[in-house]
Amino acid sequence: MGLFKLRKNKKFNYEPRYYKGSGSPFEIKHKFEDQRVTVEKVNLKRTLTNAINDFKNRDQKSTKTIAMIVLILVFIFLFIIDFDLTIFFN
Repeated sequence: MGLFKLRKNKKFNYEPRYYKGSGSPFEIKHKFEDQRVTVEKVNLKRTLTNAINDFKNRDQKSTKTIAMIVLILVFIFLFIIDFDLTIFFN
């Protein structure tokens, strides 16, 4: 009588039919693990140092592109709310 006995889970040896690669296809890893070194949580000082170094090594072209997009969106917003730019000029 299995009144106090817990059921054992069934074990399956499933392999995907069309998967041809190395390693397990079911391995869960972080989304940015290959590109960044700041993913690992060791201690606060090391994490901040890695984040600052990663920020310094950023591509300058993408930074300029993002700045231009933000500037254009700000001017569009100011135009929509009918902001008077003549207060900055004499």
